[in-house]
Amino acid sequence: MKTFSFKSDKKGLADALMKAKAIAPQIAALFAAPGFFRERKDIEKACADAGINIVGCSTAGEISADGVSDDSFSIVAMHFDATDVKVARAQVTGAESSRQAGLRIGQDLTAPNLSSIFVLSPGLNVNGSELVRGISDAVGKKVVITGGLAGDGTSFGQTHTLLNGKVFEDHAVAFGLYGDRVRVKSGSRGGWKPFGPVRRVTKAKGNVLFELDGKPALKLYKEYLGDKAADLPASGLLYPFAILREEDRQETGLIRTILDVDHKAESLTMAGDLPQGSLVSLMYADTDSLVDGAGEAAEEASMKGRKGNSATLLVSCVGRKIIMGGSVDEEVEAVMHAIGKNSAFAGFYSYGEICPFSETGFSELHNQTMTITHISEEDKAA
Repeated sequence: MKTFSFKSDKKGLADALMKAKAIAPQIAALFAAPGFFRERKDIEKACADAGINIVGCSTAGEISADGVSDDSFSIVAMHFDATDVKVARAQVTGAESSRQAGLRIGQDLTAPNLSSIFVLSPGLNVNGSELVRGISDAVGKKVVITGGLAGDGTSFGQTHTLLNGKVFEDHAVAFGLYGDRVRVKSGSRGGWKPFGPVRRVTKAKGNVLFELDGKPALKLYKEYLGDKAADLPASGLLYPFAILREEDRQETGLIRTILDVDHKAESLTMAGDLPQGSLVSLMYADTDSLVDGAGEAAEEASMKGRKGNSATLLVSCVGRKIIMGGSVDEEVEAVMHAIGKNSAFAGFYSYGEICPFSETGFSELHNQTMTITHISEEDKAA
């Protein structure tokens, strides 16, 4: 396996893609600031001219081996010796079409030797839980599904995805890896802490939360936020919901964050499902706890003793970036320390993360986590 990674501003994109061609990559992942996509002709031309498979998305911050940056791009290209790669896309017209879009991607990529799928979705107007469920229904529970929801800084205005030379506002894009020599390990951790009373979800539909303990969800949430409520939905990134176990009211590890609010309906639109009847509590975090969580995710995704090349794709939540502020590089450093210097790193800050859930092993949408996809290739079949 050969890898190429690079980070720069807009002027360096075309040059970086041409340099990536030196390793004859079967796939490249590109994460770029929203401004790249608003001037879409440049990014579309650079990707089309490169003539390689490229999946990508807009971000709320870009991650590279140099740390975290804005108004830049981060790319990792991968050449495999004995691993096949296939790309797919599907239109997502809204939350209600998310599962069908996932099914289409899964159906396009499914094969007996499919090992893993990395998917990038629109960050708004989508139900990430249903998207992942659709992919999983098509390919089976054993296939590792990772990825994330595109970002638009803290504006929550318009997100974009990219496949080869085409930019989309309403498509999920993905690549699948095939064969018995590719190895994909993943990890996802939060580091958030609960506060306040436990609440019951008394009315919800899919990823829209209407009532907590019989009270309008938005009204109750605003009471917690106080003056910060004026900055919704962005301020909601600081106080996500944890889904709790019924039997002991402890965290399940699944967190849901807010994508939008409806003042008329007094509802909250979440990035993924929040089941009616479930127990939830609000969460908060500090830099130390988030960095610890990132390190734990990296330990889970690490391949101890491996000396060859690998690629590491990092998807972290924009809420974590906001809280850590100038210390945000620390969570990337924690990941790099655990994974090791032989890996090529690229990633982004997202509106949602996709990874197998540690309690079940099945892929789920996560929020407010650092999620890691670590990809390598064995020298020979196991």
